[in-house]
Amino acid sequence: MNLYTAIKKLKSEKEIVNFMRDLCTPNEIEALEERWEVAKELYKGELTYREIASLLNTSTATVTRVARFLFKESNAGYLSILKKYS
Repeated sequence: MNLYTAIKKLKSEKEIVNFMRDLCTPNEIEALEERWEVAKELYKGELTYREIASLLNTSTATVTRVARFLFKESNAGYLSILKKYS
């Protein structure tokens, strides 16, 4: 079973949290959460990259990197979730 199949089999938020805590370091989880917050702010379209970086205490490089995948890459991972839950 590969990682994506394993994640797909998780049935509850508690299972997901436990799996992620075992799989990732606290810093890695924090980085993932940070990118997700950046993606949500970018999707709203209300703030500049600098404003988002300041609001979330992150770098403009992180904001730019997330924006590249959110708006310009073809796999649309962020968009598929944001459109469902926004």
